Amino acid sequence: MTTTLKAGGSRFKADRQLTARMLVTVFLLGLLYVAFIGALLVLLKSTLLVVVIAAALLGSQYWFSDRIALYAMHGRNVTREEQPQLHGVIDRLCATADMPKPQVAIAGTDLPNAFATGRNADHAVLCVTTGLLRRLEPDELEGVLAHELSHVAHRDVAVITVASFLGVIAGIVVRFAFYSELLGRRRTDQNTLVVLAVVMGVSIAVYAISFVLIRALSRYRELAADRAAALLTGRPSALASALTKLDGDIARIPNKDLRTARAFNAFYFIPALSKNAPLPRLFSTHPSLEQRLDQLAAISADLGRPA
Repeated sequence: MTTTLKAGGSRFKADRQLTARMLVTVFLLGLLYVAFIGALLVLLKSTLLVVVIAAALLGSQYWFSDRIALYAMHGRNVTREEQPQLHGVIDRLCATADMPKPQVAIAGTDLPNAFATGRNADHAVLCVTTGLLRRLEPDELEGVLAHELSHVAHRDVAVITVASFLGVIAGIVVRFAFYSELLGRRRTDQNTLVVLAVVMGVSIAVYAISFVLIRALSRYRELAADRAAALLTGRPSALASALTKLDGDIARIPNKDLRTARAFNAFYFIPALSKNAPLPRLFSTHPSLEQRLDQLAAISADLGRPA
């Protein structure tokens, strides 16, 4: 398979279907966002406050997503001296992909996972957990790291970060409406209750629509990253082995630890979900393990290698 087309200036094969889906999702979310902010301006009659809150949240998510994610996951940047093997694998993959090397970080948790974050390839962080490093063989680790580098090269980390912003806004609007409209008056009159009900209804609808759109895009981007990683390394079977191993190991992680990490599922290599709590496909951030393995088996066949 040719890799002449480039994604984000790298040698990762450009994925036009992924790009098209990201553009459509962002366009639809943009329309939803404009309508949502317009409704708030009409209902809450506080233009400056709405604009300031929206701009501040979007700016912080976009510019500081790497720091926020690392802080939330208790990750820290590590030097080459601290983790020579990890840096070595990432160096080789970045050289092969012809892309800037991200910062390298480790989160001290037994949850076996990895994620990439940052607004672009020049401001990216690739973080792995100690649980992941302990469990994977070198070729399996290479496949996982290539998967995460693909997210960076295709810029879908920034897209998901910005896209999720609308859901965050919708989540705080009920509180905003409550304090600005309800507590700001001496008594709870009928108009206040109507405004509050409308704002809550609009917020719930916006959150639901953005929730479904983001998860549909997230599932496809995971398949795209698997495909890109398999083609870059030339070893889809190693990535399939990592997926199978980590899926089984995550099922043995205590539920309390999974609940703590669940908020970041959209960014993880594999979702932090227990086996006894399956999600409907519509709500899932990742495709099923079977779907991912089937795709990797097909790529192995195309490359003329055993799955």
